[in-house]
Amino acid sequence: MKSYKDLEVYNLGLELFYLSHSYSLKLPKHEMYELGSQLRRSSDSVPTNIVEGYGRKKYKADFVKFLTYSYASCLETVFHIEKIATLYPDVIKNEMELIAKYNELSAKIYNFIKYVDENWKS
Repeated sequence: MKSYKDLEVYNLGLELFYLSHSYSLKLPKHEMYELGSQLRRSSDSVPTNIVEGYGRKKYKADFVKFLTYSYASCLETVFHIEKIATLYPDVIKNEMELIAKYNELSAKIYNFIKYVDENWKS
């Protein structure tokens, strides 16, 4: 692994960020800086924390800490998607598919955290 760009969790997180970001821009104007901003920030935090953790990979505890932040942001993003789907059902098409992708990403991040915790050499 030469770069964080080689990590599957990073690539999937970035792909889902772009998708979530585009949905957030379809919210009513009064929600753009409220719920839309929350969705953009939490979905961006998923790959961003993976990148920052990778940058600190020399220190296993830091790497695990930032991967844990990424995992938590994944869960937060699902919560924002659920709120948007309830309040504005026409904004996110197939929200269950998007939620399933975030749940899959959460599981992959969780497994990667376990791998790093058990196998990473500082």
